[in-house]
Amino acid sequence: MNATISRRGLSALALAATAAAFALPGRAQDAWPAKSVKLVVPFPPGGGTDLVARAMGQKLAERLRQPVVIDNKPGASTIIGTDAVAKAAPDGYTLLLSGSTSYSVNAALRAKLPYDPVHDLAPIAIVARTPLVLVVNANAPWRSVAELVGAAKARPRGIRYATFGSGSGPHLAGELLALAAGVQLQDVPYKGSSQSAIALIGGEIEMGIDTVASVAPHVRSGKLRALGIVGATRSSLLPEVPTLAELKLPEATFDAWYGFAAPARTPQPVIDRLVRDVGATMADPALQAQLRAQGMEPVMIGAAAFRSQMESEISRYRALAHRAGIAPE
Repeated sequence: MNATISRRGLSALALAATAAAFALPGRAQDAWPAKSVKLVVPFPPGGGTDLVARAMGQKLAERLRQPVVIDNKPGASTIIGTDAVAKAAPDGYTLLLSGSTSYSVNAALRAKLPYDPVHDLAPIAIVARTPLVLVVNANAPWRSVAELVGAAKARPRGIRYATFGSGSGPHLAGELLALAAGVQLQDVPYKGSSQSAIALIGGEIEMGIDTVASVAPHVRSGKLRALGIVGATRSSLLPEVPTLAELKLPEATFDAWYGFAAPARTPQPVIDRLVRDVGATMADPALQAQLRAQGMEPVMIGAAAFRSQMESEISRYRALAHRAGIAPE
């Protein structure tokens, strides 16, 4: 009788051990996060991406009940920071918050990257858009995009516009506009928004394409005139300005946006938890107001739609770069 009990007891112990072994991965994932989460931002502190990261990070930490530590890794047009995340351990403790440069623009314009955004990153969510706006000097004769396009058709490459270098957002947006409108524009590189605004106000160039946040003060002061929003939706800072799509130029739409991602092969339960918590964070009215005050439009675009947008933009910008001869500097 004792031997029988012993054999039964051993069998029960073996079954329990086997069940426990199978349960461990699930328990480990359920316990995530068990420590602080690092959020890599491939830009210096103080810029738009950094502002989104710090606003989001604080709110997300409250839901995760763990600190979210911002790690700025600027350089090489976001490549340094993005590559660090792509090569990080896929355990959910290293995440990326970056703009579309990391996810689509670099892959479209550069023949070689140390990472492949489609295969080496796991999208979580797009959380904000930062619309660009087409502006001209307030004394310019054009009061609409149609009038500006008419002038550009009459003077091929006679309309100069500011960019931040070859392959920058304003450069791509300008080339998309030229292609959609059937005109030729002349890009002129500047080091940033301040320089390009001074050049436009001073008459060095005829047109600018920059973030709404950068140019809205000049529009309100009467120094610049806004003709069209380049992004997919109107801006809450300049709600009266129509989009280029509304002005019958939908092919000219260029979206600048910010998205969360993790290293590929991060466990799906961790990704699912992040999608839920990021979504709940983005529903916070105070956070939405904070982002809008910075000229950004809060959104919540989940992982599948994020991946689809990334792949679509890579194809679109790659074709544009080939057609227009765009090469990053």
